[in-house]
Amino acid sequence: MGEIVSINFADPVALLPLPGVVLLPHTALPLHIFEPRYRQMIRRALAGSPCASVQPIAIASITPQAKATARNPPLREVVCVGHIVQHQVHTDGRFDIVVQGLCRAAIERLDEPDSKRLYRQAILRPLENPGADVPGLRRMRDEMRALLSGLRFQRMQSARAVLAWIERKELSHQAALELVAFALVKDEELRYRILSESDAYERAKLIWTDLHRTERFIARAEQQLSRERPRGVNWN
Repeated sequence: MGEIVSINFADPVALLPLPGVVLLPHTALPLHIFEPRYRQMIRRALAGSPCASVQPIAIASITPQAKATARNPPLREVVCVGHIVQHQVHTDGRFDIVVQGLCRAAIERLDEPDSKRLYRQAILRPLENPGADVPGLRRMRDEMRALLSGLRFQRMQSARAVLAWIERKELSHQAALELVAFALVKDEELRYRILSESDAYERAKLIWTDLHRTERFIARAEQQLSRERPRGVNWN
């Protein structure tokens, strides 16, 4: 996840809209591609020269008010630009792919499909410098590590998996916090707020607040179970 990938933001980027999905930089998303327009998109992305800048695709979020069944539903402004890191093509033209998020960007100009291109694309504006050193992130990472090491979070398999990742010293602070958010922040609206926030420290505060909210929820659940548990019986 530490590789540096060059993206030419002067060129249009293919858009893959997904209902209920928010991809974050440094995280990976497996997808099954079956619609003809998106099969065309993936074929073109994979056809790019491996020696040139990566052929990116952007995972876009559909506005909450839109119907997911619409042909070209309205999109939210901020997207996650990614690239395909794994793919498998089926004999009937479908794809199984894994997209790794690279960076945040905002839609500057949207291009609708035409007679040759079946999918939408857009000119994008990057929202941050992913490699920038942000003061305070080390402390936030350490505090999140301590919180996830506690007994309440250690009951969650997803929290244990994330803890193993953020303890890896070669992982940048920004990447570690994105992984925490992608694995543990379940509310779609909050995930989109995290994606839309260009300030890494402000993102960390959003994640930190949600983790504490989750811990309080687990604590209340434990109290409820303790009151309801019959004497001499343990919950598994």
